[in-house]
Amino acid sequence: MFRIHYKVTLSYDVLTETADFIFNIEAARTPHQTIISEHLGLPAHIVRDIYEDPVLANRVLRVRAPQGPLEVQYEATVHIDQRFDDPSTLREIPVAQLPFTVMPYLAPSRYCQSDRLMEFALREFGAVPTGYARVLAISNWVSTHVRFQSSSSNESTSAVDTIVQRTGVCRDFANLMIALCRAISIPARFCSSLDYGADPALGPSDFHAFVEVYLSGRWYLFDPSNGSIPTGLLRIGTGHDASDIPFAAIFGGVRYLPPVISVMAEANAAQGWFLPERTSSAICTWQD
Repeated sequence: MFRIHYKVTLSYDVLTETADFIFNIEAARTPHQTIISEHLGLPAHIVRDIYEDPVLANRVLRVRAPQGPLEVQYEATVHIDQRFDDPSTLREIPVAQLPFTVMPYLAPSRYCQSDRLMEFALREFGAVPTGYARVLAISNWVSTHVRFQSSSSNESTSAVDTIVQRTGVCRDFANLMIALCRAISIPARFCSSLDYGADPALGPSDFHAFVEVYLSGRWYLFDPSNGSIPTGLLRIGTGHDASDIPFAAIFGGVRYLPPVISVMAEANAAQGWFLPERTSSAICTWQD
């Protein structure tokens, strides 16, 4: 089991009479992830609504703020209890046998135009042995052929853009891997997290994106950007692609500062908590 602490501070200056915000920064509650403690900090006068998706466990905070400064703080302690499997045992499931709840993750989406990448994906990965090995080959291809570069993409950058430009940030790596998996009929989806274990040379802690792929009746974690230690990736949001789960969607005239994030792990062998480390096992994060 892994015990992760994180804190997020978001700072804004509302320039119009009011502005609306939709935040997805709170840790998800799942069978593999337990929230031990948490605190949400908002000014008392701020109007807010909270919603928790009963299917994907996304926790959405909607806020209406008046003109002036706004600061949102959230911190949590989370236990992650992942399942580790032998990659050689994991198989792709034929479309005819997929659960109906999984089938939407085969379809093209805003940032993952799998229909436009089908010919490329079949040429590159069609002859690779099926199962976990083929998904890992896709992840490794993205990691090898796309260069991580801060501020190299924006909210309109899609998987097709990334495969042409060959640069991006973690969300672009994730969207491209998802599109390539779907292009050869492997269900894949987008998850948001925090970059535990990232190289400090890349800058301060930040939000992070990873991929889940459906194999042998479960969802397995992949991080095509190789930007974090996978066993330390807690779940915040889950969706078809990055458009479903931005950490902040803003409606109104707003000036903002970069998020301030801290994330750390705690080890205590007596309690059964260990520091996240890289593994060659397949990491299961969700079961459908």
